[in-house]
Amino acid sequence: MTAPGIGELTERLRRREITVVEHVTSVLNAVREHDTLGAFVTTAGEEALQAAEHADRRIRAHGDDAWRTAPLLGVTVSVKDLLQTRDLPTTRGSLLTNRRPRQDAPAVARLRRAGAVVIGKTTTSEYGWSASTLGRVAPPTANPYAPHLTAGGSSGGAAAAVATGLGEGALGTDGAGSIRIPAAFCGVAGYKPSYGKVPYVPNGVDRLAHQGTLARTVADAAALAAVITGPHPADPDSGLGSIDLPRDSRCRRIGWIEYDGTTDEIRKVTEQAMTALTGQGHQVERVHVRCDDLYPALVDILAAAEAAATPPEDEHDCDPGRLEIVRYGRTLSAAALMRAEEVRQELRTRLRSVMSRYGLLAMATVPIEPFDVRAVAPAWAADPRDLLWLAWSPASYPFNMTGQPAVTLPAGLTGSGLPAGVQLVGPVGADDLVLKAAHRLEAELGPLPPPRARHALVPATERTP
Repeated sequence: MTAPGIGELTERLRRREITVVEHVTSVLNAVREHDTLGAFVTTAGEEALQAAEHADRRIRAHGDDAWRTAPLLGVTVSVKDLLQTRDLPTTRGSLLTNRRPRQDAPAVARLRRAGAVVIGKTTTSEYGWSASTLGRVAPPTANPYAPHLTAGGSSGGAAAAVATGLGEGALGTDGAGSIRIPAAFCGVAGYKPSYGKVPYVPNGVDRLAHQGTLARTVADAAALAAVITGPHPADPDSGLGSIDLPRDSRCRRIGWIEYDGTTDEIRKVTEQAMTALTGQGHQVERVHVRCDDLYPALVDILAAAEAAATPPEDEHDCDPGRLEIVRYGRTLSAAALMRAEEVRQELRTRLRSVMSRYGLLAMATVPIEPFDVRAVAPAWAADPRDLLWLAWSPASYPFNMTGQPAVTLPAGLTGSGLPAGVQLVGPVGADDLVLKAAHRLEAELGPLPPPRARHALVPATERTP
């Protein structure tokens, strides 16, 4: 059997066709034996099997009621290596010492309480600085559809794991597209909630980073996200993701944005989504949203935050690319940062005006196909000294600046056989609207053919001795 979705797995567990221990064992074995793409940096061990045994005891004792307070019972999830876990080491993709306490991040703890079993930590770039997984801790994660190309990043390991069936879902982070870029490159669904909807501990001073989920379907990404949302006392911004709620949960008018640099191949695939949305009865109109100083403002905010997190004595162990960003950040004045914040506020104001006319925005998630697995960016943006390391993905970082919810889902394959994603964006707090629209669009567009790297997960009871 191929790796199931959350609903299918739950039904099989309810009918006692498989035990949680069998399922978790098969996934862990698959990670250890078949992770040829470098999706994982650490695989879970005894604690995962103990959690599986506890889940089976709960099912035997309570039957269907076992899922009443544990909706993800038996579901296997991976956790991006930026996020703390009590039972697995967290390197944050870096040779630098991780001085944070070895305990579960709030989202990880909530997944466990909901019955999910953590199967391992997935590959990321150092501190998630780039939209690749190139770093010094582990080899970069390869694309499931073309292993000589990148899986994207910085949640590239998470996206590759989900795409190849190594777990039902994944927990990722997104500070400038780090969930949505790899999800689009690997042909899976990626959800960045409204800022503050999911607590992020420790809270980022740049107020760009979101925690979200990746899965093979929008419904599964939403199911994972449902249990990790809500305020947390350690994150003063958590709970903010409820402002700007729409007056009407229905969406009939959608603004379509095409960003500069969109290739003909990506346009041809993603505009199928425009046709599908029109066929669903939406009025889709092309709109232009420009903010000329936005990318330089993003660079200043990110670079200042990286500099603040990296004292000079740590430089010798830093990723060389990230170190260029750190050194630039040390040159910035307070006045420069205030100007960058002014640009952010201008964008928020402009997009709130746009969202007063449209229920949703839609666009290609990434305007280009994946680049070389050994690069941090396309060739023209690959030298960090040029400060262009994120400039090639202009449809992602604006919505970190504004905090709006965004979902990417597969739109189809290009002529080269590579996935292209379409992104839906809503007003801050309108996460349900975005997820429902994405789910309907996903049903219209249909699933992608599985990547060649996808393997079969076979329960222990079905294996040949």
